[in-house]
Amino acid sequence: MALALGFRKLATAATRGETSRALRDAPLTAAFGMMVIVIYLIVAILAPLIAPFPEREIVGTQFQPWTAEHWLGTDALGRDLFSRMVYGTRNTVGIAFATTALAFLIGSVLGLLAATVGGWLDQGMSRLVDVLMAIPSLIFALLLLTIFGTSIMTLILVIAVIDSTRVFRLARAVSEGVVVMDYIEAARLRGERLPYLITREILPNVTAPLVAEFGLRFCFVFLSISALSFLGLGIQPPTADWGSMVRENATLITFGDITPLLPAGAIALLTVAVNFVVDWQLYRASGLKE
Repeated sequence: MALALGFRKLATAATRGETSRALRDAPLTAAFGMMVIVIYLIVAILAPLIAPFPEREIVGTQFQPWTAEHWLGTDALGRDLFSRMVYGTRNTVGIAFATTALAFLIGSVLGLLAATVGGWLDQGMSRLVDVLMAIPSLIFALLLLTIFGTSIMTLILVIAVIDSTRVFRLARAVSEGVVVMDYIEAARLRGERLPYLITREILPNVTAPLVAEFGLRFCFVFLSISALSFLGLGIQPPTADWGSMVRENATLITFGDITPLLPAGAIALLTVAVNFVVDWQLYRASGLKE
């Protein structure tokens, strides 16, 4: 709580106008979430400067204990675990963000298009999405990755396509409440084209729920990629990834070593932090007052 309070004061002093007022009124949970996200971003950007050893370099014997030289010990190949944790921040979070952004680009564009055009296009897209959503997402991802391979680009495309179905449903649902408004009909009568209707009339009125969903969807994508890496079909070695680090070092738990729990804790901490910020944004967007 003290860290969150200090971060809120610092962020309020560093900003101006509406942003400063919003940060000043933010609850401590949201301030804590933003602080954690900022720390993760700094670690991801400055990973080569923070990590004492390269990501893939073998620097000792296997499963060395925690020492002053190797803060978290070494893994089964003798690589420094602290350095791999640091680089894992860049790899895991960066790939999850890119996947979420692509999923939102696909899902929101198609959802807005289906709601605006309607008719057979809306029905065809909706039924296809229903079919894809009927398949458990993890099993579907495992099947596609087994068929198409486990490269990073394939992983991003597969997870993005699967998660875009959820984004499509939300974008279509919120847009259908806007396309029936009088100002949309007036724009149609003025002869405005489809791109104008979507970008200038509909999108500004559905941005708030989509932004909130982006944060939630990032958490799901983040956890999905980590789960796939734990199962061996996500980010492949020797690239550092938190999910695969849990799998590779799980043997240490039987000897009372908590090192494999640290990447799992990093995953959980970021998930909780993003949810805190999303809850605050949903509260602000709803217009509710205590």
